[in-house]
Amino acid sequence: MVNITRVNLLSLAASIPYATELQAVVNGSVDHLSFISYNESFVTDILGPNVSQQLVGNYQDFQPFHEAGVYNIQTGKLYATSNWQGSLDNPINVTAIDIHGNNSIQSLHFDKLAEANGGSTFYPVGTPFNSSEGQQIVFCDEGDFINPAQLVLVDPSTNQTRVLINNFLGRNFTSINDVKQHPITGDLWFTDVPYGYWQYFRPAPVIKNQAYRFEPNTGVVQAVADDAIAPNGIEISPDFKHVYITDTAVHTFPNKDNLTMPSTIYRYDITPDGKRLQNKQLFAYSDIGLPDGIHCDTEGNVYAGCGDGVHVWNPEGVLLGVFAVDGGAANFAFVPGGMYVFNEHRLFKVTLQAEGREVKRDFGLY
Repeated sequence: MVNITRVNLLSLAASIPYATELQAVVNGSVDHLSFISYNESFVTDILGPNVSQQLVGNYQDFQPFHEAGVYNIQTGKLYATSNWQGSLDNPINVTAIDIHGNNSIQSLHFDKLAEANGGSTFYPVGTPFNSSEGQQIVFCDEGDFINPAQLVLVDPSTNQTRVLINNFLGRNFTSINDVKQHPITGDLWFTDVPYGYWQYFRPAPVIKNQAYRFEPNTGVVQAVADDAIAPNGIEISPDFKHVYITDTAVHTFPNKDNLTMPSTIYRYDITPDGKRLQNKQLFAYSDIGLPDGIHCDTEGNVYAGCGDGVHVWNPEGVLLGVFAVDGGAANFAFVPGGMYVFNEHRLFKVTLQAEGREVKRDFGLY
């Protein structure tokens, strides 16, 4: 049994009290997800006829379900990262969720990984589609006052780790936030933004806030976008023609939010050679909180963790619906058969018809 609220867009357009009523639905969903549909395709194509949801984890003493969210087929586990707890004596940990074993969790610390944040599935360059052979995880390490910000490759089957990149031609990154691997070229596209500095565990920036493209086999690294104030989440479209980057400048220093700043997803075209970005356009604006973690499904719909849950837009940037929960979702993760929504202390499992772009490759379904 799920709760689906269908929005009357004409009523919403001319009634602020009606918007308040919708927000009350979100605020009432502490121990469950509510589904708010702005378009019937959210119900028919995203949720599907067998949709279900459940709270599968609730840990009030810490916040294990914050960022990343990468499913590994070899271990059968979903890997998230915890929230920053305000002390270098209590660093960010990786949370392994056994989705085939009663959703039990294990807190991990990997060698060479100081303060993990975003992450992505990683395959050796040239690995064919329909193969999970060699599947690993690349984590964004925000760094601290001793360790640099870097991308760290982790093999969760063996716990072996390797630093892929920790500087831009000798200059320190600020606080690497999110990363995705291009499924064809194998390149890593990632964002660098001063959240570690803004949260007081990284030095002052010495480089511009930018997005980058890195070739893990050659070492080539290029800055590809410098027009976001706070480049945060990043995703590649399922046709591999576009890159989405979120700008979360609405929230920089803690308690110094400025609601007139971007809370926005931008879409860029990937150039024909696969190496650059062009034709930036505003794709979507988040009305609640900010668009943090971002993923696509196989139909090109775009999902982002926002202040009241996970928002879903179609490829034209029209809002289709919200997986709503009080306190929102910094991130979420597609898994076979659905998704997990990260609500900091709480973890929700959703059975869906929609399939994740990144996950579907792992099961030979392309």
